[in-house]
Amino acid sequence: MDRVSSSMKQVTNPLPKVLSRRAGGGGGGLEAERESFERAQTVSINKAINTQEVAVKEKHARTCILGTHHEKGAQTFWSVVNRLPLSGNAVLCWKFCHVFHKLLRDGHSNVLKDSVRYKNELSDMSRMWGHLSEGYGQLCSIYLKLLRTKMEFHTKNPRFPGNLQMSDRQLDEAGENDVNNFFQLTVEMFDYLECELNLFQTVFNSLDMSRSVSVTAAGQCRLAPLIQVILDCSHLYDYTVKLLFKLHSCLPADTLQGHRDRFLEQFRKLKDLFYRSSNLQYFKRLIQIPQLPENPPNFLRASALSEHISPVVVIPAEASSPDSEPITDLVEMDTASQSLFDNKFDDIFGSSFSNDPFNFNSQNGMNKDDKDRLIEQLYREIGALKEELENFKAESERRALQLRGRISELEAELAEQRHLKQQALDESEFLRAELEELKKRREDTEKAQRSLTEIERKAQANEQRYTKLKEKYSELVQNHADLLRKNAEVTKQVTVARQAQGDVEREKKELEDSFQRVSEQAQRKSQEQTEVLETLKRELAASKQELQALQGTLESSTQLGVEQSTRIAGLEQERDSLSQAAEQHSEEMAALRAELQQLQDTLSSEKESSKKMLETLQTQLKDKENVEQAFQQRLSQEQFALLQGTTQEAEQMVQDSLSRLEDPAHISCTSSADYLLSRTLAASDCIERLQDAQSKYLSNRTDMSSLLPCVALFAHLISDTILQGSATSHMAPMEPADRLLEACKQCGSEAMSYLGALREPGTLEGADCTPVRNCLSRISAIGEALRPKGLDVKQEELGDLVDKEMAATSAAIETAAARIEEMLSKARADDTGVKLEVNERILGSCTGLMQAIQVLVLSSKDLQREIVESGRGAASPKEFYAKNSRWTEGLISASKAVGWGATVMVDAADLVVQGKGKFEELMVCSHEIAASTAQLVAASKVKADKDSANLSKLQQASRGVNQATAGVVASTKSGKSQIEEKDSMDFSSMTLTQIKRQEMDSQVRVLELENQLQKERQKLGELRKKHYELAGVAEGWEEDAAD
Repeated sequence: MDRVSSSMKQVTNPLPKVLSRRAGGGGGGLEAERESFERAQTVSINKAINTQEVAVKEKHARTCILGTHHEKGAQTFWSVVNRLPLSGNAVLCWKFCHVFHKLLRDGHSNVLKDSVRYKNELSDMSRMWGHLSEGYGQLCSIYLKLLRTKMEFHTKNPRFPGNLQMSDRQLDEAGENDVNNFFQLTVEMFDYLECELNLFQTVFNSLDMSRSVSVTAAGQCRLAPLIQVILDCSHLYDYTVKLLFKLHSCLPADTLQGHRDRFLEQFRKLKDLFYRSSNLQYFKRLIQIPQLPENPPNFLRASALSEHISPVVVIPAEASSPDSEPITDLVEMDTASQSLFDNKFDDIFGSSFSNDPFNFNSQNGMNKDDKDRLIEQLYREIGALKEELENFKAESERRALQLRGRISELEAELAEQRHLKQQALDESEFLRAELEELKKRREDTEKAQRSLTEIERKAQANEQRYTKLKEKYSELVQNHADLLRKNAEVTKQVTVARQAQGDVEREKKELEDSFQRVSEQAQRKSQEQTEVLETLKRELAASKQELQALQGTLESSTQLGVEQSTRIAGLEQERDSLSQAAEQHSEEMAALRAELQQLQDTLSSEKESSKKMLETLQTQLKDKENVEQAFQQRLSQEQFALLQGTTQEAEQMVQDSLSRLEDPAHISCTSSADYLLSRTLAASDCIERLQDAQSKYLSNRTDMSSLLPCVALFAHLISDTILQGSATSHMAPMEPADRLLEACKQCGSEAMSYLGALREPGTLEGADCTPVRNCLSRISAIGEALRPKGLDVKQEELGDLVDKEMAATSAAIETAAARIEEMLSKARADDTGVKLEVNERILGSCTGLMQAIQVLVLSSKDLQREIVESGRGAASPKEFYAKNSRWTEGLISASKAVGWGATVMVDAADLVVQGKGKFEELMVCSHEIAASTAQLVAASKVKADKDSANLSKLQQASRGVNQATAGVVASTKSGKSQIEEKDSMDFSSMTLTQIKRQEMDSQVRVLELENQLQKERQKLGELRKKHYELAGVAEGWEEDAAD
């Protein structure tokens, strides 16, 4: 605690040095100061948050807090913390939570704003550490949850500072004198306090209380953050008590029963934790923990608020125990009271009597009766003195308690004054810094003014330079014109030079031809030289023969003289040398011939082997080419077979859609012109892609990756367009319906022709889908003519009408649900047995359908709101509805249909329950509601983003409506089968003639019913066409046709 107080006294010392350096440095000084600040903060944060299992040192935490006030935020803190491995070390994460808690409490107010963006990372880290059930893992998880709750609380309630210190007036202003705000604020404080108590309890449970853990480093590491928790809990408890008294003065006691129960639970926990904490040696020297009252406040009695004493947590300035002085005073008071009693006793009985008050034998002249009276008198006086002593002790204890409370209040005020003093010092330092900055800005402005005058002077000089440059520019323009003229002359010369260059190139070609001829002549000369060499070799052989002849003549001329003999001897020597040289030459020639013969043999063998190898390689190459050709041919055949199979399936799909046009069951299918237009637009886009894929396949017959998907999609979209066109014709007037049906049939036949052309190899290149596109254009034109032309309201009123219709639909559904509940209650009261079971099942399924429709309407509202917000831009919602009037009219029509269907279904259910209606009517109403909700889903889905979450909810709600509709139909059929009596078909007593007669009657009845069914289907088709005509008249189709 001495270190804490000394560091608190030294808070104001570093700032003036920083400010003085800032004032003297200039621009580079500010940057250096910033770097120094960040370096110091990084060192302090790393020292405060480390992996050592010891408590965070107060000086490092205080440096971090002052750093947030210096930079007015926590950017530096988070930049350093983000580099720490918080997810890898639990002790590191625990100490981070402790430091971050201190920053939220005592740091700058912008710490919360800078930290909110990391709230999701803290939640993920909390979930990660929550998987560990032992050690610091669970502690880190709970502490991170507490920090997230603290950030959310202060974000929702910005009036509350981080340290939660507020006056009663500020607390009233936080609630804005609204009981609803006070109610919600109390709930949020309960949640906040619950997180604090959870951390408190978890830390205590993790410690071994059988040992003195508070004096160990590991125990202090876990207990140190609880100081911040105790400070928060004291304020939260105080504010909760005050808010509950305020709520009880405005709301009935029954409404606040839950608040009281939750407060009592937290009161017991907090009282127990405060008591256990106050007994730990670690907290005794760091913090003075208040003790809560024995009993919780009685909120049902308004006067109990005056008895409430706000708990004050005191952090003593010295390490000595604050309880020592009141105890000393109490001992002194007891000693004084004892001395006062002794003085009174001596005054009454004397000092000698006080030494031995019961030595009655020493008192002469007193008889036994006097002694008895004296003893009784003494007993009475002793009893009175004892009562007086007890009263005096009680009064002294009461005054001691009052003095202790007063001392606690004064210490709290002193701590608050110190805190305010520290805040004032910090503010003065910041004001000094701002003053220095203002002085520097003033100097900068003066420098800027001086530089402005210099700039003006330079501007005048630049203007003079500009005039000179303008003159130079005119001269350069003139020179440029001259150069252009010279350039024209040079271009003429260049053309002449190019012509000369062409002549030179021609001469060069002639020289190359002549060089070719000279080279040929040189080759011929080399051949001639080889011939000359051969002749020289022959002459050499002749000379050898002549030499042999001369040798013969020399041998025969032995009779010559001495001169001739010497000459002959020299000639013989020369002959020997020549003979030796000839022998050597002959040997070399023989060796060369042998080597030449060997080389010729190896060359011939290599030629033969290479020839054979070349032949084998050529045969292998030809085989490989044949195999590849066969493979390519087979691959192309298989691909084309795959194309034929795809086109055949596509033809079957289109043919199936054409055959369904004549199916009587298809008459009951209906569709809207808007959906038909969307299908024709998709089919047209697919035709464009199909043409590109066809041209790509024709250019490369081996690539069919894009053609097959396009063919399948083309067949699907064309079939869908034909079926939707037929369904739309059922709701259209007679003439447009016939034209639309004829266009759909023609579109199907053209599509069949195009697919047939794709299937044949000869007609593949000439396959053209232009007729199909023309048919789709006709269908689109007819669909545009059949689209509704608008409601009989102003465009400005469309937005209001949408909201009214959606509200009316919701009201109709709620009314229907209420009626079903009434019918169910009435049926339970009136019916019994099988009828009650059937009615409960039917009405229960109807209730489920109403609930599913209500969920669908709410999801449609959310999606509609999202579409309007994302698509209107800067325009208002009414302008968006007016701009998209067709879509708006679709929403209105769909919502009307849903509300009308719900009302009709309730009426049908009522008649069925009463036994006056038909089960078939209820099933038809269910199908009608399903169709209306499908129309509402389609109208809401048109402009929605495919990745929208509200669209997924709407589709899920639509599936729920379909399931509920199926449930209504199933329960209706089951009830019908239970109620209706089935005649047992017993034919055992009938003769052959009677059975034949009954069989003929049954066949006649079947034919009559089939005839009636056909007539009713035709009637239904005519009714739907008439309904479509009436709807078109109501929405202005005939006016558009006339236009």
